[in-house]
Amino acid sequence: MAVLNKIRQRSLILILVIALALFSFVIGDLFKNSDALTGGAQDVIATINGKDIHRDEFQQKVKNYQDRSGGRVTNTQAMNTIYNQELRKIILENEFDELGLSVEKDEMRDLLKTSFSSYPEFQDENGNFDVNRLNAFIANLKDLNGATAPLGNFLVNYESWASNEQTIATNAIQQSYYNMIKAGVGTTIAEAEDEYLADAKTVDIKYVQVPYTTIADSLVEVTKSDVKAYMKNHEDKFTVDASREVVYVEFKEEASKADEDNIKASLLALKADKEEYNESSKNTETIPGFDSTKDIEEFVNSNSDIKYNDSFLRAAELPAIAKDSLINLEVGEYYGPYKDGEYFKLSKVVAVKEMPDSVKVRHILVPYAGGQRADASVTKTPEEAKATADSILAKIKSGTKFMDLLELSSDKVSNEQDGEIEFAYNAGMAPEFKAFSFENKKGDVDVVGTSFGYHVIEILEQKSFNKAVKLATVARKIEPSDQTLQDVFNKMSKFEIAAKDGDFNELAKERDLTVKPITFKELDENMPGLGSQRQVVRWAFEDDTDIGDYKNFPISGFGFIVAKLVEKNEEGLMNVEDASVIAAPEIKKEKKAKMIREKLSGTTIDEIAKSQGQSPKTAAAITMKNTTLAGAGVEPKVVGAAFGLAQGKVSQPIDGEKGVYVLEVTKITEATKLDNYTSIINRLNTERRNTVQNKVYQALEKAADIEDNRAKTVY
Repeated sequence: MAVLNKIRQRSLILILVIALALFSFVIGDLFKNSDALTGGAQDVIATINGKDIHRDEFQQKVKNYQDRSGGRVTNTQAMNTIYNQELRKIILENEFDELGLSVEKDEMRDLLKTSFSSYPEFQDENGNFDVNRLNAFIANLKDLNGATAPLGNFLVNYESWASNEQTIATNAIQQSYYNMIKAGVGTTIAEAEDEYLADAKTVDIKYVQVPYTTIADSLVEVTKSDVKAYMKNHEDKFTVDASREVVYVEFKEEASKADEDNIKASLLALKADKEEYNESSKNTETIPGFDSTKDIEEFVNSNSDIKYNDSFLRAAELPAIAKDSLINLEVGEYYGPYKDGEYFKLSKVVAVKEMPDSVKVRHILVPYAGGQRADASVTKTPEEAKATADSILAKIKSGTKFMDLLELSSDKVSNEQDGEIEFAYNAGMAPEFKAFSFENKKGDVDVVGTSFGYHVIEILEQKSFNKAVKLATVARKIEPSDQTLQDVFNKMSKFEIAAKDGDFNELAKERDLTVKPITFKELDENMPGLGSQRQVVRWAFEDDTDIGDYKNFPISGFGFIVAKLVEKNEEGLMNVEDASVIAAPEIKKEKKAKMIREKLSGTTIDEIAKSQGQSPKTAAAITMKNTTLAGAGVEPKVVGAAFGLAQGKVSQPIDGEKGVYVLEVTKITEATKLDNYTSIINRLNTERRNTVQNKVYQALEKAADIEDNRAKTVY
């Protein structure tokens, strides 16, 4: 009772303590999730010009896109594609709304007529488009309340029809928008004349080049302040997205030598019979081995990771690593275990046969509805097609000539050649068709089913016979044992523990591990050799991941990596150290150019060249469009300066790509003016209008107000 009284007396204190604890928990969570404080929506993928892209709708579109792609794209690739589509849609719709562009009812009917006039559902008795039938079809879709109706080869409901209408309307508005812009893009006669002169007018020059290499790099100092100043003057070159630099080491879950030896031993053990106790019969039974089994196919399928192949194989079809040995085996002989890719294999020859390399056959094809390449006129079921083919075979066997029945074949191409087809064993024929043609004898005739239908095939000729073997191959995938997997995990764990107090690079070196660097942007996903690893990227960009932090990550089908964050680079100008890699060579060129200009002397090209220990050079027939200077390389500034000089004039020093130049124009060849520049105007108009669409959208995207939250919401 005394204890209870004390608790009652202190109940207020306990309530306060609990309340403070709850308050701390909530506040802590709020600070971890800043959106909760700022009011930012957790489900907003991005906001473009004030319009939100919401998570649920976005992810549904991503799923639909992945379903359509048949698994050929990763989740991140699908997200990027859908994001770019939504971004483009919102930016353009915003522009269309501001301009008041829309598709009116009459225009929509014209667009639908253009899109669907070829559909029989919307044609009258004379084959003309009937708008009343279109209206009736749409009204019927509404009445179906979500159910589908056939349209051509598709099934549509009202929702899908409305979505398609919207797409047609949007495309029409886009076309109108871009057409209006293209209408304002043109070329003046002066521009056409300049274009012509850039090719037709030429100058000859005499010049001296003082290469930057005449001044040693050691004589030019580049300071941090130089780099900063250069960055400030060339910000576009040094503006970067936020990035993280990570180093990592790999711990691969791969089979050890002991694992491989065990796999090979297990394959060899399959050859002999073995005794097994049968719990059901309470007797010891003899299980036939590879040597004595009577059912080769069942034995292989029960013991192998690759199913039995009942085909004869030529040398070229055998595993490359073992083909010379396998093709020379006799029936009953073994080869292996041998390593072939991800498997160890033990192969036994079960049959040997001389087989042709090419055949000539003739056939009659009876297709069925739904068969490959079957046209709309084919109505037979597979059973009916088989029955027809069997009846044709019966007629041939009873004496009817094959040629007299060719009219029953739907293969019109081979019919023109009397039904004959000649092909090599590696030709892309239906497998069943090929197997019959090569594995039977000349003169054999039978019915063979393929994805195209049922064929009545007669073998006319077989050429170039070579040895082929039928193999029974037991394959075991090379995989690490449980002990090896545990060893890899222990090795990774010990490294991670040691990294807490040790040097990451030194620890890796001691363990013969390679430290691999990689730099991520926030929306990246791929790591070389490891595929999509968004988990690593997310960790590197988390607010509470600091430089020096490390973490292990399981990699599906690979093993583990231990990654360490070594550098954080925020969005904006790159740091001076990284920028110096790009800036330093350019700064050195600027400083060398200044040093060269200061020591130039003389008034003529010959005098200047002599003072610098250089030889004068010449270049003939330079044009404005070709910025390559003979004897110097690509030098646009020098070529441009040449066209700004009068004949006989010597230029001021010009800082070029490879050195400082002084030049003299020795000859100007003026171009003959054209009477008409129409062809040039038309060409330039076409070139410029072809680039309008991309350039306009790029400008709109650059001007758009975009808040991209993908990395925090779905990636």
